[in-house]
Amino acid sequence: MGRTYIVEETVGQYLSNINLQGKAFVSGLLIGQCSSQKDYVILATRTPPKKEQSENLKHPKAKLDNLDEEWATEHAYQVSRMLPGGLLVLGVFIITTLELANDFQNALRRLMFAVEKSINRKRLWNFTEEEVSERVTLHICASTKKIFCRTYDIHDPKSSARPADWKYQSGLSSSWLSLECTVHINIHIPLSATSVSYTLEKNTKNGLTRWAKEIENGVYLINGQVKDEDCDLLEGQLLNSDHRSTATVQICSGSVNLKGAVKCRAYIHSSKPKVKDAVQAVKRDILNTVADRCEILFEDLLLNEIPEKKDSEKEFHILPHRVFVPLPGSTVMLCDYKFDDEPAEEIRDHFMEMLDHTIQIEDLKIAEEINTACMSSSMNSQASLDNTDDEQPKQPIKTTMLLKIQQNIGVIAAFTVAVLAAGISFHYFSD
Repeated sequence: MGRTYIVEETVGQYLSNINLQGKAFVSGLLIGQCSSQKDYVILATRTPPKKEQSENLKHPKAKLDNLDEEWATEHAYQVSRMLPGGLLVLGVFIITTLELANDFQNALRRLMFAVEKSINRKRLWNFTEEEVSERVTLHICASTKKIFCRTYDIHDPKSSARPADWKYQSGLSSSWLSLECTVHINIHIPLSATSVSYTLEKNTKNGLTRWAKEIENGVYLINGQVKDEDCDLLEGQLLNSDHRSTATVQICSGSVNLKGAVKCRAYIHSSKPKVKDAVQAVKRDILNTVADRCEILFEDLLLNEIPEKKDSEKEFHILPHRVFVPLPGSTVMLCDYKFDDEPAEEIRDHFMEMLDHTIQIEDLKIAEEINTACMSSSMNSQASLDNTDDEQPKQPIKTTMLLKIQQNIGVIAAFTVAVLAAGISFHYFSD
């Protein structure tokens, strides 16, 4: 029995309205959420064509071998940055002429694995063994409108295609719980005598990898106790835990610091969500948004050819703000990132190019991030703190996060979660 994909009706309308305009085929991404029983698709977006590629594909003898995987995977990577916690690129679609209707499977398979590899290459987290490892490929014939839906196991490049059900459902985009939080981060990355010679980008990524393990391994408390992760989000037995984090002294030759407040947001489908689903979605959004901001900063520095400072000079950079925009006809919001000097028109245009949906400037919701997240680095010989789990500290290091769980009808939950191992507290409030 293959997997079932529950698809928002507007996705079907979007796919039906795509006009090949003389091209042999059009490809794109399918976005949504996996669950153990079924997957939910709430958005499809075509890959924007290159100018030269657009002309080549109008040739009557164009084949699927002409599909530009590098361009398509870069689009997938850019879109993956725009997804809040809980949402993923679930797979790829391709719409072809009738002449290519029997020549799509190998091209779709290659594209699906290439997209998955591109998205995963810089993640700070890994999928668990319990999570769904299948990704979907969808072929639509532009003439007959016939649909072929198949899945592949992303952990096995040699896996065979499995048939899957593709079912449309109205109102799917409104059936989501929204988890919102403000994270006050203060990440201190000590640099050894060896690592001070590395680039700022490499040192930051190495430090974030260590920090990510703390976030992943954190112990989450609900009303002061650990709640069974397999229980329903609003119910369940409370368990005891005495896990703590410690601080040790490490001699370093310099440091990189990430400090400030960042807005995090995650979504889970409202069909009997578990505690572990909510916690996992939020944790991954925390990791994604911090890592993405840093990477966007480094890309901006490279693009503007801003050299790194040498020796004992201090560097100070402002990380970009997060900007949210509502998915048309949905309670779900996607995101992008904006530097202070970037005009709103550029952000709107980027949304429209990546998502292929009309966005108005007034739709952009710039996150109200107090004390904008920033990055600083310096070279010195001061001692620094690094977290371990060996002994209990006198005073655990903590950062505060405010988290609201909302449904389209309003706030529905109130509980407190604290992550002592990672030095983070969650607070959930209801009105």
